[in-house]
Amino acid sequence: MSPELLSNLGLFVLALLVGFEVISKIPATLHTPMMSGANSIHGVVLVGAVLLAGVADSPAGYVLTFLAAAFAAMNVVGGYVVTDRMLGMFRAKAPARPAAAGDGQQTSEVAR
Repeated sequence: MSPELLSNLGLFVLALLVGFEVISKIPATLHTPMMSGANSIHGVVLVGAVLLAGVADSPAGYVLTFLAAAFAAMNVVGGYVVTDRMLGMFRAKAPARPAAAGDGQQTSEVAR
């Protein structure tokens, strides 16, 4: 193995360990707001993956940059979906609409 590859692999493993430790220390009640705020970070990761795809020159490089872009895109979309669901909990509920006689629902008198 080349020293550069070994150095990059070591940095990657350290980033995984630090990331795991940071995320595991966050209380469960803060995970959704944290994911909402992390959308910008995932957007930067997506841009970085696209930029790296431009300089890839081997099949392994193409596959890795595709996977990086795919996972970053999933994180961005998932973050916005979770944020939308979280904000949906605070929206006012629509009032219930009373059933009209001609909308296909039978009243108790007609069903007897």
